[in-house]
Amino acid sequence: MMANKDKPEFIFRQHNFKWMLMGIGFIALGFILMSGGGSEDPNVFNPEVFNWRRIRLAPTLVIIGLGIQFYAILSHRNKNS
Repeated sequence: MMANKDKPEFIFRQHNFKWMLMGIGFIALGFILMSGGGSEDPNVFNPEVFNWRRIRLAPTLVIIGLGIQFYAILSHRNKNS
């Protein structure tokens, strides 16, 4: 029989997975907000391409999501807490 101390242990715990899912949500929301704004006719320019939502907000959400992913991977919570 294997003793408890010989059992393999997962690197990530529930704490890490919660943060990872939150980061994936931020990244997905950023890409969803970035989409659209194109024109049906290639000869017609649509100024919605340069909307504040697509130029500022969406990339900021993606970068925040990547930061959350970085935190989720590197954070370590003690077994006792």
